[in-house]
Formats: sequence, C-alpha cells, structure tokens
Amino acid sequence: MFETVHEARRFWTPVWVVVDGSTDRSDERLLELSESDPGLRVLRLAVNQGKGAAVLHGLREASAQGFTHVLTMDADGQHPPHCIPEFMAASISSPAAMILGVPIFDKDAPKLRVRGRKIGNWWANLETLWGGIGDSLYGFRVYPVISLLSIMENTRWMRRFDFDPEAAVRLYWKGLSPINIPAPVKYFRTEEGGVSHFHYLNDNVLLTWMHIRLLIGFILYLPLLLWRRFGSRRR
Repeated sequence: MFETVHEARRFWTPVWVVVDGSTDRSDERLLELSESDPGLRVLRLAVNQGKGAAVLHGLREASAQGFTHVLTMDADGQHPPHCIPEFMAASISSPAAMILGVPIFDKDAPKLRVRGRKIGNWWANLETLWGGIGDSLYGFRVYPVISLLSIMENTRWMRRFDFDPEAAVRLYWKGLSPINIPAPVKYFRTEEGGVSHFHYLNDNVLLTWMHIRLLIGFILYLPLLLWRRFGSRRR
C-alpha cells in the first residue's frame, strides 16, 4: 500500500487515502507520512464497511472541499499510478463523462477472474443496452463527484464489492457517457504478498443480487435507453 501511495503522489496531487477500518496500524504510518506531505490526506473509517462505503466517505469529503471529480484506485498495487495523468486529462477534456479503465491483464492474471468478469461485463452491457461500458469491474476510474454522490446518497446498496459495476450502470442511466481507456492491471502471486479480497461465494451472491436490482431498473429505463440508442440518430 505504501508503495502505491508513494507512486500516486509522484504523478498527482492531492492524493487521499481512505483507510477502511484497518487494524494493522497502517493508518498511523500514513498519518505520519501526511505530516510531512501536504499533498497527502488520510481519511479513516472506524470499522470496515466495504469499498463502496469508503468511496462514499471520500466523495462526501471531496464535495465538501469543492472538488468536482475524483479518480478512484485500489491501494494494493493492482492499479497503475503512472496512468493517473492520462485519465485526469481525459476527464478534464470531457468533464460530463465517466472515465473507465479497461484492464490489460498480464500472464499471471487468474484465469477464473478473467473469465468471470466477462459474464459481469455482458450483464452490464445488457443493462445499458450496450451503451459502451468497456469493463464494469475495473476500479481505476474518474467520476464526476456530484453525479455519483447523488446516486449513492439515494440507495442503501453500492457499499461493498457491488460498487464498481453498479456505479457504471447507474451513471450511464443518468446520461453520463463512458470513455474507455486501456490500463494494465497487476495480480500479485501469493509469494509476492498478493492477497485476494474477493470471496467467491459471498461476493458472487452480492453481484447476483445487484444484477437482479439492475435488471428491474433496466426495465424502467428501457424506453429512455431505446431513445438514446436509436431515436436520437433520427434527428
């Protein structure tokens, strides 16, 4: 994590780290680093609440500080800090869009994870009527703060592993177009210290329930999606 934070700071400022109820005292070391680095801020949640909840906490703080867009990335080294300037430049050029990373997998990527996300991507594309979401699960993204915050404040979901795909789908429903940018993703082997936080049973149940919710929403949004996909071309 500390290497990821260091690399992120090399390429952007400010960098905020949301510590989601960690018990390994990593927050203390991060706070020490932030004392000598005004570009680093540490936000702490007392108990683990999940990725979406951590993002929501950061969004609220970013909105309060007047930021209009945020780039999200994992702290475990899977996401590429050197791509931050490219993603932020794309967001500056198209502020009304969501900038989505599309993963470039290395040879060590778990085959089950690579194949499994194809299923999730198919569902996300169905739920948006093939609106152009390149990858529904890759969390290296830039979001408009107000748009995402308004969605999250009005639902009890999107607090855990269901955050990334549901955010992309619901933002598309609200009119935000996706801009897809390829970016490498790194899966670390066990001997390299890699620890997967994906729990196959629990998280697949969570994702299944998420897609049930999204399919219901898809039916409600279908007339609008059909018009956006086909009707607008006739004008």
